[in-house]
Amino acid sequence: MMKTNSSIFQFAIIFILILEIRIQLSEESDFLVNRSKTGLFHIPKDLSLKTTILDISQNYISELQTSDILSLSKLRILIVSHNRIQYLDISVFKFNQELEYLDLSHNELGRIFCHPTVNLKHLDLSFNAFDDLPICKEFGNMSQLEFLGLSATQLQKSSMLPIAPLHIRKVLLVLGDTYGKKEDPESLQKLNTESLHIVFPTRKEFSFTLDVSVSTAVSLELSNIKCVPDGNGWSYFQNVLSKLQKNSRLSSLTLNNIETTWNFFIMLLQLVWHTSIEYFSISNVKLQGYLDFRDFDYSDTSLKALSIHQVVSNAFNLPQSYIYKIFSNMNIQNFTVFGTHMVHMVCPSQISPFLHLDFSNNLLTDVVFKNCRNLIKLETLSLQMNQLKELASIAQMTNEMKSLQQLDISQNSLRYDENEGNCSWTRSLLSLNISSNILTDSVFRCLPPKVKVLDLHNNRIRSIPKPIMKLEDLQELNVASNSLAHFPDCGTFNRLSVLIIDSNSISNPSADFLQSCHNIRSISAGNNPFQCTCELREFVQSLGQVASKVVEGWPDSYKCDYPENYKGTLLKDFHVSQLSCNTTLLLVTIGVAVLVFTVTVTALCIYFDLPWYLRMVFQWTQTRRRARNTPLEELQRTIQFHAFISYSGHDSAWVKSELLPNLEKEELRICLHERNFIPGKSIVENIINCIEESYKSIFVLSPNFVQSEWCHYELYFAHHNLFHEGSNNLILILLEPIPQYSIPSSYHKLKNLMAQRTYLEWPKEKSKHGLFWANLRASINIKLREQAKKIDHT
Repeated sequence: MMKTNSSIFQFAIIFILILEIRIQLSEESDFLVNRSKTGLFHIPKDLSLKTTILDISQNYISELQTSDILSLSKLRILIVSHNRIQYLDISVFKFNQELEYLDLSHNELGRIFCHPTVNLKHLDLSFNAFDDLPICKEFGNMSQLEFLGLSATQLQKSSMLPIAPLHIRKVLLVLGDTYGKKEDPESLQKLNTESLHIVFPTRKEFSFTLDVSVSTAVSLELSNIKCVPDGNGWSYFQNVLSKLQKNSRLSSLTLNNIETTWNFFIMLLQLVWHTSIEYFSISNVKLQGYLDFRDFDYSDTSLKALSIHQVVSNAFNLPQSYIYKIFSNMNIQNFTVFGTHMVHMVCPSQISPFLHLDFSNNLLTDVVFKNCRNLIKLETLSLQMNQLKELASIAQMTNEMKSLQQLDISQNSLRYDENEGNCSWTRSLLSLNISSNILTDSVFRCLPPKVKVLDLHNNRIRSIPKPIMKLEDLQELNVASNSLAHFPDCGTFNRLSVLIIDSNSISNPSADFLQSCHNIRSISAGNNPFQCTCELREFVQSLGQVASKVVEGWPDSYKCDYPENYKGTLLKDFHVSQLSCNTTLLLVTIGVAVLVFTVTVTALCIYFDLPWYLRMVFQWTQTRRRARNTPLEELQRTIQFHAFISYSGHDSAWVKSELLPNLEKEELRICLHERNFIPGKSIVENIINCIEESYKSIFVLSPNFVQSEWCHYELYFAHHNLFHEGSNNLILILLEPIPQYSIPSSYHKLKNLMAQRTYLEWPKEKSKHGLFWANLRASINIKLREQAKKIDHT
């Protein structure tokens, strides 16, 4: 038990000091090295030169050498507790000039050699194997020393002389198991400290005469006090406490790990009652035996606060009502009874001066302080971790406490049935903690009307009903860890400034809350299953605008839970466009896009004469379909014409008088529509057949040609056949110049052909006609000869 309390104390000191140094360091994560519980036998060699805090506790290190920490010039804190070190020469730290905190407790140290250059603020040598106090004369130079932990099995006044000039804030003195054989009762009188903690030997009855009344001490803590029945322990300990009157400055007394009887326990309270002590704390108490009835003298006390923690009793027929009576009538301001299995507490017999009562972690029920009218001065009451069940009964209990401002009834089994009627709370109650119970939505019908701080976290609340009493004064509300799906209505809590609503079931919060709650200065809503959809967009935008000022835990605690592709994404990184979330805007955008597309397509159709092309495609498809239905023998015919001539009817005179005679005299077979179209077939089908049965297609171009729709058909099909067959079968003859502006837009293929292909221009001079016909016949004859070769080869 002694070791447990000492470990807690050591941990607290270490934590506070580490916290202070962390605040001072801007990059503390680079300097902290924790190698505790790693099975080390030596100090590691791979430590960073920047190491400021080194924890190598709870290992198997048996020796410290200068070379181990020579390079750690920036070391401030060194924790080597719970190892196996037997010998220490403090000169090993002579190169660590910034070392302030050294913890060597819980080792096997028996000898120590000092060094004048080391100046520490915290030195802990407690729980070691020293016979005499390990105080060197060099300790007198440690002017900055604030904490000193010592161990010894014998005390001598002379051993304290080196540190007598120092004013040490805290001294821990651990007395070994053999202490008492060579005891010097006056050995501590030269000690100059504000706080003294003495740990007496365990496993033996208290039999010491040590004078603990250090004149400078304001706080005294004594651990391991055993006073068994039929022993002299009580006499010795009573003698120790009686000397405390010598120190008028002493105001705080703490007793840890007490094993005694009920009678001694009450006598101890009575003894301290008449001292100058103002704050008295007793913890970890084992009581046995019976309790004799006797009057408790409450007069003439300086005591302001009494704390009793963790009491275990083996008495089965204990007169508990007598104990409750002693406790309830104490004329002090602060009283704590924690973890004692207390099942009841009676009402004081008269108006009590109690201001603060803490009966946490007991077995109190709903009948505690029922109809008690003598606690009218009570301001703070804590009944957490008890057996309370009915909230209405607790409300009725407070009705007589006219000054009660803070009530903590958390971690019980409280529930409220709205059929029980209204709750009658004291109107003075300003802070109420009813967290960690089994309360539901109905609790909002049973709340103090003037409450300012309300803690309802970890209950079974699913929603906050709107038709509830107005909590106009509520400023802080904690409803975390419930099952709420929505934020509360600020119309109900119009003065709310702090809201804690994290770890609930809020998936689609409304942005109206942040916009309507103008007094909110702090909100914590993280760890909720946010659905990152369009409905959350406005909330995220509103939250982002005020995040740096009022949102706690932003952005790390605010993540998407749904849909799956966004799960784990921070809300600040969730972005969705307004277009995809606004249905009206989306429909308007689509409508405008469709309208623009329709207008554009219509304009293009008009410009490129798309209807004409559609008709051509239809005719071409129909012809091809009929061709597929024609027998294979009929389709496998040979080319019948050398050339197909396409021209306008207005140019027929030139074709018949000039073109045909000059070509046919060379025995060339020419296809003309007047003589070669087959009656009964459609014009389009005849055009297609003539083009496919001719080696070449000759187009006589003129202004009349571009005005003929049938000429356009023939050009279209011939051009299509050019790409379909992959041959060079077009011959263009420009009979008359054609201005570009006169070519209709639908003749864009003609424009492309004239721009990309060489055409023959009919010369006006007769002297050039011979060359023109020669070129035309040569182009046809060359192609005929090449084709004849292919046919002969085949």
